[in-house]
Amino acid sequence: MLASGKVFKYGDNIDTDVIIPARYLNTPDMKELASHCMEDIDKEFAQKVEEGDIIVANKNFGCGSSREHAPIAIKESGISCVIASTFARIFYRNAINIGLPILECDEAAKGIEEGDKVEIDFNTGVIKNITKNETYQAEPFPEFMQNIIQNGGLIKSIEKNK
Repeated sequence: MLASGKVFKYGDNIDTDVIIPARYLNTPDMKELASHCMEDIDKEFAQKVEEGDIIVANKNFGCGSSREHAPIAIKESGISCVIASTFARIFYRNAINIGLPILECDEAAKGIEEGDKVEIDFNTGVIKNITKNETYQAEPFPEFMQNIIQNGGLIKSIEKNK
């Protein structure tokens, strides 16, 4: 599994209310959720993001409520991966459950900047910053998690592997 794209960079403690504001949680349309992703911290995110782009953040990304809407909005916006120093545990689990790849790598979170071009190999955990010609090592996904992500989430993975 590979990903490649330009980076949107955020700081510490990006909570689920910032990722998808609560005022939009009543919509069942995932594309509508994506159109409001990150708007309280980055008004132009939904207009600028392209398929395959990557979010990089510092500590405690996805803190706050346990809503699955946050990783869904990120994934539906076109983001191929979120890299952070650390994730809130419930966000981490929700992201894997819906098939959004996320990697913890403090070195990458500190070294990668807004607009950098990044490539990720999920099988090895290698993150390459093409812009700066730097390489970082994250823990690769175990095989069972790769299977969940490749199948589009936990439920789809279970259904496929019955």
